[in-house]
Amino acid sequence: QVQLVESGGGLAQPGGSLRLSCAASGSIFRVNAMGWYRQAPGKERELVASIASGTSTNYANSVKGRFIISRDNAKNTVYLQMNSLKPEDTAVYYCYADIQPRAALISHTYWGQGTQVTVSS
Repeated sequence: QVQLVESGGGLAQPGGSLRLSCAASGSIFRVNAMGWYRQAPGKERELVASIASGTSTNYANSVKGRFIISRDNAKNTVYLQMNSLKPEDTAVYYCYADIQPRAALISHTYWGQGTQVTVSS
């Protein structure tokens, strides 16, 4: 059984910062790409940032220069440091990870439970 547990999020003022964490646990053989999506009310889910098993990263244009994704492979954890937050960053943020469980031949995409980020004065 593999699960992703998110932490962080909450309320921030415009221009403020928040940090999200997402830890994978369970019967894990290998963790490949990890990342974050977000979904605002009435909008489709969008990719915010992703990080490969190495250090290669990818960001949505809307967050480039403000958000930083990183990972700790020893802890199977991915982080999203969100700086210079804007009201339009308000959304539910979901982490994901492409994980090959032990005794499995292929990997699967697992999702966190989602955490609310609200940016408002």
